[in-house]
Amino acid sequence: MTVPTHAHPVSAGVRRVTLLHAGIPLSGLLAEPRHGRPRAAVVCLHGGGMSAAYFDGQAHPDVSLLALGARLGYSVLALDRPGYGASAVTTPQGQTLAEQSATLSAALRGFAADHDIGAGMFLLAHSYGGKVALTMAADMAEGELIGLDVSGCGNRHAAEAARYAAAPGGRVGHRLNWGPLHLYPPGTFRASASVVAPLPERERLEWSSWPERYGRLAPRLRLPVRLTFAEHEAWWRHDDAAITDLTRSLAVPHTVDRLPGAGHNISLGWSARTYHLRALAFLEECLARHGTGSLLPL
Repeated sequence: MTVPTHAHPVSAGVRRVTLLHAGIPLSGLLAEPRHGRPRAAVVCLHGGGMSAAYFDGQAHPDVSLLALGARLGYSVLALDRPGYGASAVTTPQGQTLAEQSATLSAALRGFAADHDIGAGMFLLAHSYGGKVALTMAADMAEGELIGLDVSGCGNRHAAEAARYAAAPGGRVGHRLNWGPLHLYPPGTFRASASVVAPLPERERLEWSSWPERYGRLAPRLRLPVRLTFAEHEAWWRHDDAAITDLTRSLAVPHTVDRLPGAGHNISLGWSARTYHLRALAFLEECLARHGTGSLLPL
């Protein structure tokens, strides 16, 4: 079930919704094609200390994934993960990765029952949201998802990030989250007040356990995966040795991309449109594998 909710400014054609599941309200943003049924549903999961608004950046018209995806014929649903947005009232400490996987997967099944999702659901996730998406993809039944695109999430922390992971109460440097400021449109940091959010404690406590968790779940993935690292990614190592280690356990079609001129928060920068178009092109490849690809609407 979805009901309206209210918050920050949104792009034209984007509306606020809340998915209700097991007493947990998951707020979010939804954009749908103006004409015809959607080709697929893109489900977006934000990173730690962010919100669903990350995927509907307001600093420049080219930044919003929701607006772009709807124009190209997809439904795009960006959710505030458990512990963020409306659910912060019922789950103020957030949820573990396993709990988020269960909550979000069930909520998406409810969304699919009430909405036209075209050929199926495609997960697109950033940073900590990538951890959740990878967990969901390993947990959900085969066929429930058609593909997975993750940015800003590896399995080997960079040196500065590793120091933060070892002391979770420490202050996160601006460089880790953003990189060089010139990579973002003017007004990004004024507009970011509607994007950033407090990091739930249960997320913080699981921060350092990800490399081990990833090693267990990667072999369980059963759908195509695309991984993107920004040129100025500072949280994760993405040198050749790190990428080899990241992908060695993947037994599914996968690709790794590096995005020039981008910092960790890819979807808010000047390179956002490039990344979003590449991610949607990957979705088209997934649709072709399912035999459901066709020409995009003009």
